[in-house]
Amino acid sequence: MAASFAGRIPALQEGLHLTAGELGLALLMISLGCVSTMQYGAVVAARVGQRTVLLAGFACWAVLLPLVAVAPSVLVLCLLLFLVGVGSGNADVAMNALGVHVERRVGRSIMSGLHGLWSVGGVGGAAIAALCAHQGISPMRQFAGVGVVVAIVVALCWRRWEDPAAGRSTDHTPGFAWPTRRVLVIGLIAFSAVFVEFSGTDWSAVFLRDVTSASPGTAALGVVAVASAMALGRLTGDFVVRRVGAVATVRTGGLVVIVGVAVLLTTSASWSGIVAFGLLGLGVSTAVPLTFAAAGRIGGDHPGQQIAAVATLGYGAGMASPFLIGLVTQLSSIQVAFGIVGLLALGIVALAPRLRT
Repeated sequence: MAASFAGRIPALQEGLHLTAGELGLALLMISLGCVSTMQYGAVVAARVGQRTVLLAGFACWAVLLPLVAVAPSVLVLCLLLFLVGVGSGNADVAMNALGVHVERRVGRSIMSGLHGLWSVGGVGGAAIAALCAHQGISPMRQFAGVGVVVAIVVALCWRRWEDPAAGRSTDHTPGFAWPTRRVLVIGLIAFSAVFVEFSGTDWSAVFLRDVTSASPGTAALGVVAVASAMALGRLTGDFVVRRVGAVATVRTGGLVVIVGVAVLLTTSASWSGIVAFGLLGLGVSTAVPLTFAAAGRIGGDHPGQQIAAVATLGYGAGMASPFLIGLVTQLSSIQVAFGIVGLLALGIVALAPRLRT
């Protein structure tokens, strides 16, 4: 659903005649919905179960995205995207909390692989977006079709999602709490990584269209490149972590992102731009799952609390990314805007040792 939406952002921009700044504001609302509710959503999930929260989040995506495609104004678009953010952010925390429980049970690193399956879905969604854009299929029809498929799959699978905390709420179930210093530092890594990820996903199609004069179908391949590279990096990430550790894995990824940004700052060809966005996806692929795993280990019996704290900081980058990229693009150029991505990649390299356990 996420990549299916991201690949049609240029069409949504053209449909409402949005400037780069207005588009940045609209995309900002997704992250605002995430960040403003995830901490409280974790408290609710500790009482009603992560599975229930996850089901509600998927319902938000399936119902709201077709409405986003036919929003009549910027105001309505912003409101709908805020609600999409509320659902997706809380579903994200629930997914990762359940993943931490499974990781504890099997006794080895699996979080990168779980995020890799999310990226596999991203590859499929981005490919659907590229095909629909090439065939002239409207975003509303595309989002509705994908939403129906997702709703059917969730309806078939949700009862099988293991939720150890479901129905076990007690007086000791945690409420809202400020994150510790260690969690804040881990959150800074997540912030930088999510900024890179969101910049590549949300702006790759726009970058390729404006800088390399790519066609709509070719421009959507930027999202495919990001999602494909992230899937590859995450599906192999657990193997790498077991061999060299989380610190070396994340630090090397940050250096790969820097190389990709260097290409974006100098390219004028569509193919090299697509390759560069692939480097961004590959480089940042393991950073977010490893920060969530590290936070979940701190969280004890209620990993959702610490994961929500890291996710709040991480998706704060989702708030900053569309606004800053859109603002700098409007004031200067989108290539200059991606220089911010390179600086944050340097931050990932510097802070990676904080993931050592």
